[in-house]
Amino acid sequence: MDRILFSRRLILPFIFLLLVTRYSAVHAQVTAPITLKKANISLADVFKSIKKQTGLTVFYSNNLLNDKEVVSVDFNKAGLKEVFGVLLKGKDLNYAVRDQLIVIEKSNEPAPVVAPPKKEPAKAVVPKKVQGVVTDDKGLTLPGVSVKVKGTTNGTQSDIDGRYSLSLKEGSSTIIVFSFVGSKSQEFDLANYPVSAAGVYKIDVQMGADKNALEEVAVVAYGTQKKTSLVSSITTVNPKQLKGPSSNLTTMLAGVVPGMISYQRSGEPGADNAQFFIRGVGTFGAGKVDPLILIDGIESGTTDLARLQPDDISGFSVLKDATASSLYGARGANGVILVTTKRGDVGAVKFNIRGENSTSSNIKNIDLADNITYMTLANEAVLTRDPLGVLPYSQNKIDHTAKGDDPLLYPSNNWIKQLIKTKTNNQRFNMNASGGTEKAKYYLAMTYNIDNGNLAENSLNNFSNNIKLQSYSILSNITLNLTKTTEAVVSLKGLFDGYHGPINGGGYTFLNALWSNPVAFPAIYPGSLLPYANHPLFGNAIIPGGGLYMNPYAQSLSGYQTSNTSTLTAQINLNQKLDFITQGLSSRVMAYTTRYSYFTISRQYSPYYYKSNVLNGQFSGLSLLNSGETGSIGTPPTEYLTYNPGGSVSNSTTYIEAAINYNRTFGQKHAVSGLLIGTMRNYLTANAPTLQLSLPSRNQGVSGRFTYGYDNRYLVEFNFGYNGSERFASNHRFGFFPSVGAGWVISNEKFFEPLLSTIDNLKLRFTYGLVGNDQIGSANDRFFYLSDVRLDNGSNGQFGTNYSYSRPGVITYRYENKNITWEQSRQTNIGMDLTVAKNFTLTVDAYQQNRDNILMVRSTIPTSMGLQADISANAGKSSSKGIDIAMDYKKSFNNSFWVQSRGTLTYAKSKLLKNEEPVYPDNLKYLSKVGNSLSQIYGLLAERLFIDDKDVANSPVQSFGDYKAGDIKYRDMNGDGKITSSDVVPIGYPQVPEIIYGFGFSFGYKNFDISAFFQGSARSSFVINSADISPFYLVNGLQNNGLNTGNQSGLLSSIANDHWSEDNRNPYAFWPRLSTKIQANNSQTISSPTSTWWLRNGSFVRLKSAELGYNFNKKQLRSLHLNSARIYLNGLNLLTLSSFKLWDPEMGTSGLGYPIQKVFNVGLRVEF
Repeated sequence: MDRILFSRRLILPFIFLLLVTRYSAVHAQVTAPITLKKANISLADVFKSIKKQTGLTVFYSNNLLNDKEVVSVDFNKAGLKEVFGVLLKGKDLNYAVRDQLIVIEKSNEPAPVVAPPKKEPAKAVVPKKVQGVVTDDKGLTLPGVSVKVKGTTNGTQSDIDGRYSLSLKEGSSTIIVFSFVGSKSQEFDLANYPVSAAGVYKIDVQMGADKNALEEVAVVAYGTQKKTSLVSSITTVNPKQLKGPSSNLTTMLAGVVPGMISYQRSGEPGADNAQFFIRGVGTFGAGKVDPLILIDGIESGTTDLARLQPDDISGFSVLKDATASSLYGARGANGVILVTTKRGDVGAVKFNIRGENSTSSNIKNIDLADNITYMTLANEAVLTRDPLGVLPYSQNKIDHTAKGDDPLLYPSNNWIKQLIKTKTNNQRFNMNASGGTEKAKYYLAMTYNIDNGNLAENSLNNFSNNIKLQSYSILSNITLNLTKTTEAVVSLKGLFDGYHGPINGGGYTFLNALWSNPVAFPAIYPGSLLPYANHPLFGNAIIPGGGLYMNPYAQSLSGYQTSNTSTLTAQINLNQKLDFITQGLSSRVMAYTTRYSYFTISRQYSPYYYKSNVLNGQFSGLSLLNSGETGSIGTPPTEYLTYNPGGSVSNSTTYIEAAINYNRTFGQKHAVSGLLIGTMRNYLTANAPTLQLSLPSRNQGVSGRFTYGYDNRYLVEFNFGYNGSERFASNHRFGFFPSVGAGWVISNEKFFEPLLSTIDNLKLRFTYGLVGNDQIGSANDRFFYLSDVRLDNGSNGQFGTNYSYSRPGVITYRYENKNITWEQSRQTNIGMDLTVAKNFTLTVDAYQQNRDNILMVRSTIPTSMGLQADISANAGKSSSKGIDIAMDYKKSFNNSFWVQSRGTLTYAKSKLLKNEEPVYPDNLKYLSKVGNSLSQIYGLLAERLFIDDKDVANSPVQSFGDYKAGDIKYRDMNGDGKITSSDVVPIGYPQVPEIIYGFGFSFGYKNFDISAFFQGSARSSFVINSADISPFYLVNGLQNNGLNTGNQSGLLSSIANDHWSEDNRNPYAFWPRLSTKIQANNSQTISSPTSTWWLRNGSFVRLKSAELGYNFNKKQLRSLHLNSARIYLNGLNLLTLSSFKLWDPEMGTSGLGYPIQKVFNVGLRVEF
């Protein structure tokens, strides 16, 4: 606006010359009536509305009139005289209509404002101070507003009551500047205001919301852009919507961000990051499918985002289509999350402190059957498969256990209660300080979070076996105005995690609790039985065939592991205005370096395991089972902790980008902007397993953006990325990925004016673009165009008769392939932005993506070729489509009551278009994966359980192990009389939800407010891994999930209450005929597929968060010497509605792991 006014001042004499020659007098012209009803609107916006309705431009000098002044108007078909009579009331100004201009000029008549009465003789009044009250757009007093003399460091802030008083210095500027975060900065020239006899200026100021502030500006690729000029699909999220009683920001994303599919599978501290995808999963294979995360332009990981505090975030944007993300080239192929942190403001230092204490508990624990039922059904499991089998539990043991007799001889453990606490306490603290001068501003923040696990502890150890995750983070943003046109921003970010927990993690403890025999031995014997022993007396027993059972209590208490993670980033930004070359030109350079390190160690002792001695049916002492002597069983025990170093990771990243920007508006209608940026990145790791991976990883690229807007009505945008990747041969090394977009702001058209009283904004958007992706395949296949041949194929080379001498053989891990190239995504987006009655906004985006050149292993190459490594090619194709919807409603009914609501819907559906698979005949078309979702589940169609042996004999032969009456019966899809892998079909919905939605509300009355947000997931399925819950199975050997010899599965209540038996031949019982083994016919194993019998609907609705808060009133704040204070109670994951009852449905197949947490929290935030 200042540039426009400057231009107006230059041409003012020429315009007046033309006007004088054309007219001999000023005549009122007939103009269209003006209708405008608006509270707290600036004069500049009023003048824009007048121009839109009358076609007349309001012409004025900034020295005469402050166009940032906020007024409230109510005109209904009013003429110019009425309108300007209101606008210029109290000012020594008048207006005149000349040609197509409304010229505001000094009045020749005395101003209507009554000046202080003159006294004779008159004396010059020396101004001493300016004072007044600052309010917000609701009329409420506003503390913390910066008030200063322009161009100086002389300033103050409004107090709790919104009052300010600023002393003036002789000879200083007469312009006073008022500024506040989220509000328009306003300037007032004291020359236009009367001064009292005491030398005091009285100016009351109302701070209106800044339309150019964050809520109207979106963070886009390499900069910011006004929402009104956006054509691409970008979602901006208010950081307040991400707040919740959680130390992990990623757990708050689901349902809040339209276009994002998000879900959480674990609640374990340190392992509770949510998984999230922009517009679902649009590709397949081993490559990267999650979005690029940039925090202040720094490429970051999921944990970096998880540890970020909403208190420190100023902007959060999600770039979803090609036009929005193409500037990031290959890095942005799967969408981009952009986060900007806060910076300091001019003014005295302000401190914000937040402290929270929360209690968390498992949303749902696995419900196990009682131990009498366990033993009874364990016997049934043997007899129902083998009537002559040996029973594992005698009736005598069952009877004595039921009576509660000697627990040393008849133990009865509830491992869940003994290993898991019902609740735990966590704490979170955040402190930030900001302030500064025109020359230097700062924002400093520190965070300390403590997240404890809910594992039971025992005083037997001098160490804790529970989980404790301590997270520390620091943030420093220093803004330096080196010159009037040069700005430097120096940032330092540090993230430090310290983890302490049980060996193999908390999830392993939960798994052991479910996979341990509850009646074979007591968890621990009383120390009084061996008073001189310096170690815990853990119980155990010898399993059939030799070896010891898993004692989960001993395992949990026998040691701990610690890990430390450190991430430190130093960053510098230099911004230079180049208006001396041409107006609107600027340049910038940004560089950063990140150092990451991680290490872990474990300390553990080998437990002493004892068994009960029995004499004449009575307990007669203990015997050590694993003494280490000849004939003992198990690992010899120790009374000291061993030390085992774990893995360590160290790497560094260096990045630099340089950009030149241009942004200018010509003739008030032609808005032109351009951006050209070059980037270079270098990554080096100290832990590479191979020579090729140890080499520095480098990427570079050039990107650009051009936008043009005509009269805020017609918008076009062109973007491109030209990127190089080291992974491809020289003939494919660089890729060019362009995108185009267009927008039409219908509400700014003249024909739309009759609807403006109802519809404030209506904009249509369209984008199309090409995005490349080089993060495909395995990360170990770094250079596709180079072969990987090694001399480490074992001792295969023997010579002569000296059989003890050999040389390692040659093995090929990868063949040279110069044809592998970029995966490409062609993306189309159509969007609409709508605002109704100022209070309701609706954003809708529909999109389609088509991906090709997806890297796949050529499975059709015959093994007869004798190749040692798989051959890959860009053979796959897929598509995805969907819709994103966001709705917001805000309204203040009066100064005491307000309400807000928000709803989002994300629908994302994918389809496999081309796959490496055989050409199936028509009767086997169902075997093709083409046309199905990329996360489709495949399995057999289960009809029911076999009723009896006759039913088995009259059904197709099933080729997945032994089966009989009570086992699962499958459908013969191809009619060949056999159930084989050829009968596998797509079943259920995809594993990744196709629909994520959220809705919530907030309302407040006076100092109180309450809010709630619901999150839902739909159109997803998961499969119960029946092998994981198969009861009575005794493990033999190390399993993929960490289970080992001695683990024996428990009995879920759902199985005990609903299983097929000879007495209950229910063909639709939850569990088939019992067994002490994992029946391949009934479970998914290496040799057998899953089936619809275990398929479950993953849909649920959850009360994600709720909060009740109280903001301290002025009187309370004054007594506490605070600017603001808030106390609140809130909760997380408070209520879940789902048809699935075994465990939390959001965990999906991972239900036996560490449960997601329900949290109740109390917090206090103060500012001073």
